[in-house]
Amino acid sequence: MDSFIDSSKKLFLYYKSLGEKAMNQINDDMLFFEPTPGINSIAIIVRHLQGNMKSRWTDFLTSDGEKPWRNRDEEFEEFVTDRTKLMLLWEEGWQCLFDALDNLSPEDLNKEITIRNQAQSVMDAVQRQIAHYAYHVGQIVYISKINKGDDWQSLSIPKNNSETYNAVKFSKDKEKGHFTDEFLK
Repeated sequence: MDSFIDSSKKLFLYYKSLGEKAMNQINDDMLFFEPTPGINSIAIIVRHLQGNMKSRWTDFLTSDGEKPWRNRDEEFEEFVTDRTKLMLLWEEGWQCLFDALDNLSPEDLNKEITIRNQAQSVMDAVQRQIAHYAYHVGQIVYISKINKGDDWQSLSIPKNNSETYNAVKFSKDKEKGHFTDEFLK
């Protein structure tokens, strides 16, 4: 079960890195750009992620994942207006998550926790959050790619390069599979 915690950390780190690589490619003002009315800006997505992470991972094993102090609706209002403050929120959320994961033991994985009064195992809750954060990081990447246009630097195998990429990968000795940027391409 230690491997579940370790592989979960690697996946979370991968998605954190993916979001950062996408946001680093765009101008500051594009972080606050709303692609169309009703579609969240990257800043709002980051603020929502931070609020979710703090709520879910604070006192992870001992209190409901939806904290009474969280105001989820407020997360979807424009609040932060510069990259530095936005990235502080980003780091704060992820740090809360990693602190909680660092305190988990294999024995904790089958314990029951609640999120919005819904019971689930710790393992299920971790998987739920991986999926949730991957969903939102995907939105960040997509919005960044749209904003960057032709100058976008691919975060995966670039279009029309699969054959070359695979030729290089298959020319090497077989590697042990693990979650890295390369594994998830």
